[in-house]
Amino acid sequence: MGGMTGPVLRVDQGVLRANIAAVTARVAPSTLMMVLKDDGYGLGAIWAARVAADAGVGWFGTYDIPTAIRLRGEIGAAPRLFAWATSADAEIDAALRADVDLGVGTLEYLRRVIARAAVLGAVARIHLKVDTGLHRNGLSAAEWDEGVAAALRAQKDGHVLLVGAWSHLAEASDDEDDAAQELFLAAVRRAGELGAELPYRHLTASAATWARPELRGTLVRVGAFCFGVRSADGPDLPGIAPAAELVAPVLQVEGDEVIVGVGSFDGLPSILAGRVQVGTPAGARALLAVGADTVRMAGWDDAAVGDEVVLFGRGAHGDCTPTTLAEAIGTVGEEILCRLTAHVRREAR
Repeated sequence: MGGMTGPVLRVDQGVLRANIAAVTARVAPSTLMMVLKDDGYGLGAIWAARVAADAGVGWFGTYDIPTAIRLRGEIGAAPRLFAWATSADAEIDAALRADVDLGVGTLEYLRRVIARAAVLGAVARIHLKVDTGLHRNGLSAAEWDEGVAAALRAQKDGHVLLVGAWSHLAEASDDEDDAAQELFLAAVRRAGELGAELPYRHLTASAATWARPELRGTLVRVGAFCFGVRSADGPDLPGIAPAAELVAPVLQVEGDEVIVGVGSFDGLPSILAGRVQVGTPAGARALLAVGADTVRMAGWDDAAVGDEVVLFGRGAHGDCTPTTLAEAIGTVGEEILCRLTAHVRREAR
């Protein structure tokens, strides 16, 4: 055990590479944009981006500009970076200097991006967002012509390249997603009528990208599936496995139960107690209680201090993944991963 006293998140670049290959094959001929929000779903955005770039991924999506800036410094100039959160002027400036594509979902943000590009003498690559009914910002049908026209004027002035259109899907039902696609494609057609060429069109995230190929654009934004986190209550994903496992040591053996040291972190919701099994050297055992820095679980023959317990992983010691934990309490696998704090040591393989 090497003196392990607390939890360790082991991230596996071989598994990540295999997942990326499976996603890339699944979405072809669309191009994968690997999404790295929430610090790469808790695994480490910089680590994941390095592995993915080396594996040939050419597009990365981040929610915020600061993350994109950090990635640019780590993976070089070649990959395209897309940041979609509406940001302050200082962050816009940093994005333009770092050659980050910007998702723009309001007329006010569009005006500010154009203005900052003019001040800096830079060219802003813009993807305009269409409001397809989800109302997570995006230009409405009434605003679309004005937005496209303003971007094209700035493009003529040398301050903008209008390169894409994008949106989000609700993924609540196929009918709703079909209606959203109709609105999206109508906006793309209208942009063409106004003189815009939009080579990058992206509407789908992980679940819809996987299950609804007819909704895919030239780009698809896939995050969780690349990390091996399937949708809650969703089907298994061929070729996809969790790219990380959370392990922790047995601290005490008390009769037919063991105490496992998980340190001071917020990774396991207390309501998981009595609902799931986790992995041990002897197979799956029930999780009995979740405390502030330990968990109590059913023991096994010859259990000993220092034995390693897999709280979630790839099923090697029991079929417990972030998603199976999440399903037990009505949430999503991403939440389990993203609850892990910086106090949990990361080990890369």
